[in-house]
Amino acid sequence: MAEEKEAPQSEPANGAAPNGNAPGTTEKHDEKNPPAPLKQKTRTDSSKKGPAGGFDDTPLPRAPPGYTIKITLHRARNLPLADINTLSADPYVIAELHTSLPTRHKEDPPLQRRTATIRQNTDPEWNAEWIVANVPASGFRLKCRIYDEDPADHDDRLGNVHVVVDSLSENWSGIREQIYPIKKRMASKRAYLLRALAVCFRKAEHMHGEMTVSVEVLGRTQDENGGRTYTVGPQYWIRHYSPLLGRLLGKKAPDENGSSSGASEKKKPERYNFQANQMQLRGPTPEAMYHRYVEFKPFVKAMFTAKGFRGFILSKALHHQHTRVYNFDRETAFESFPEPCKEFTQKFLELVHHDQGGRIFTYVLTLDGLFRFTETGKEFGIDMLSKHTMHSDVAAYIAFSGEFFIRRLKNPHNKPPEEGGHNSSHPPDEISGGPPKDQPVKDPSYYELIIDNDSGTYRPNAQLLPQLKAFFESNFPGLHVVTLDCQGQAEKMDKMKKEQRERKKAEGDHIVYKQISRSSSMSSSDIEDLERLQDEDSRTEPHFRHHLQALAAGKGEAMKQHAKDYRPHNNREGWRGDDHPARHDDAGAGPSAQGDSARLSREGENAAPATAGQQDPSNS
Repeated sequence: MAEEKEAPQSEPANGAAPNGNAPGTTEKHDEKNPPAPLKQKTRTDSSKKGPAGGFDDTPLPRAPPGYTIKITLHRARNLPLADINTLSADPYVIAELHTSLPTRHKEDPPLQRRTATIRQNTDPEWNAEWIVANVPASGFRLKCRIYDEDPADHDDRLGNVHVVVDSLSENWSGIREQIYPIKKRMASKRAYLLRALAVCFRKAEHMHGEMTVSVEVLGRTQDENGGRTYTVGPQYWIRHYSPLLGRLLGKKAPDENGSSSGASEKKKPERYNFQANQMQLRGPTPEAMYHRYVEFKPFVKAMFTAKGFRGFILSKALHHQHTRVYNFDRETAFESFPEPCKEFTQKFLELVHHDQGGRIFTYVLTLDGLFRFTETGKEFGIDMLSKHTMHSDVAAYIAFSGEFFIRRLKNPHNKPPEEGGHNSSHPPDEISGGPPKDQPVKDPSYYELIIDNDSGTYRPNAQLLPQLKAFFESNFPGLHVVTLDCQGQAEKMDKMKKEQRERKKAEGDHIVYKQISRSSSMSSSDIEDLERLQDEDSRTEPHFRHHLQALAAGKGEAMKQHAKDYRPHNNREGWRGDDHPARHDDAGAGPSAQGDSARLSREGENAAPATAGQQDPSNS
């Protein structure tokens, strides 16, 4: 990373660029007057150089514009039986795209796309689309990993599919619903064993699975620099629930309107909810938004690179924490939109519960425009090293990070009060027509997103806040976006966050939230039973396989307890106790009684000090 340099001030243009960039992020490169690099913010004190990390001004590699392609993951057939309870599977696909384009750093992750999960189906149909820009003419390699979702355990891999394209052009005919065999290497042996048994009992046709994929070229990407691939669409959102954590804490989700039902009405059963959110925004993220973790402690680099014993343990712990916070299960909500639109903005406001309860959120924006966020505060006990490290899944480089909150404006046509407009906002002001007394307004123009760069893990450059604002405005149409510099506007930021916390005390709950191990998650059948009890006050008759499972579990516990209590030793007459010497009763049983009696008496004398002074090797 370079030394600190001054950055030029530039006015962002109105309207979105034709290549999907946020307004003001498209740069025209002039050979005579090259743009000055942005100031690198790696200092915490004017007299001392700060730790390595933060803003990285490594330039994006130059390449001619590539092609925009659309990948469709249609369906799979004859998948193995990964779930012994249902004799089926809950399959999903993680697609990973690799090209010949060089990256800025070797730690930059490849592009990924996760499909929704199809429940209890070995012949799933996803029809999931993925539009990627700037794929070079040299082609690409698409790797599809098929998994079985298992919230209470690790997800079993069901196989891999590889799609290799050697070259692309505008005249390329494409791939139209081509069938690829599923490779069993690295797949779950248990799942394929169950599939083999199903074939033997004629419950399945054969062992060989297959997957159908389509790829087409949509045209040239309208970029000046084709040095990186990025996701154009679709714009999807994912809401992750933790029902068990919600039940333990008494945390219930608001209804569809964002608030609980009235006291006079008959209340419907409310779902318990601890919520984490992901939203795929339309790329590309501004090129300059490129930040590395800050090495504020000696162990931080080892943690992010998983080097050494300590670094490996810390990295695995944070990966596990990310997995259990962003846990996919039966309650996970998943939906997509073809492009940024008003409905997409309304969904974002719904995920953050509009202006209800004075909530503050921690967020991370990945290099490919994946926006992750959860509610933050003292009561949310993410008690690892960094919340932003958890959200990024221990990524070495991200686009941006910080905190944000939502406020509702009294007049949607006036500028927000933070920008000098004659307006008021809730909080801190009391405004009618919304929470806490009324239902939230659906129109996005009534709301402002106040977002900052308050992240000690990555320390985003404050000079990039205008580009962050333009990027979010292009992805959330109709929403007012206001940015705050956590250092330059620290007093203003602290005042506004204090107002949010005071509003939360007045409107919200006071529950201490802590995370639990993923291994203690409820199974889907347990959740269904609890919901049925809550809705109907009754439990249905258990399935026959549940009786068998309970019987097998009881037998297994009994065998384990027996093995635990058993202590091998040389005394076969266990009913006499451990203090009775072996063959002691043989003394008067035969002709050599006197000789044996003398020998046994000597053994008895030698045995006493041995048991008092040393451990019996047979019991060690």
